[in-house]
Amino acid sequence: MILRGLLCISILAVASPAPAADDFIEGVYLESEDLCAQAKKDTLDTVIEAGNTVLTARGLQSVEYDCEFLQITKATLSPSWAVTAICQEPGHVFPDVLSVTQLSPKEIDLVSVRPANDENEASGNGGSYFLCDGVALP
Repeated sequence: MILRGLLCISILAVASPAPAADDFIEGVYLESEDLCAQAKKDTLDTVIEAGNTVLTARGLQSVEYDCEFLQITKATLSPSWAVTAICQEPGHVFPDVLSVTQLSPKEIDLVSVRPANDENEASGNGGSYFLCDGVALP
């Protein structure tokens, strides 16, 4: 009976998703400090509805596009994380792998293995994002 209980616990441990890194990014990030100021002045929803992307510990989000961060692994030698994500836009779901690097206390750099598609997006899932103090998700 004890062996059976241990087997069940082992199976649950393997089936559970990996926890996020404890020291992963916190807060709301936008693609420029000007957008942060606009989100503070107006609302974050207004900035998102204008076609901008927001970055949080949960992932990337815009009007008709989002990437849910599934697994986050902290690098040991740099202020970076490797992130696996599932992204979706109307009619299309795809995986992505990104590096998230803390450039400064207020700036994050994203690099995606997915190349940018010139027709629909300028930089794919990559780019710089700035911490928006005083801005929270709706």
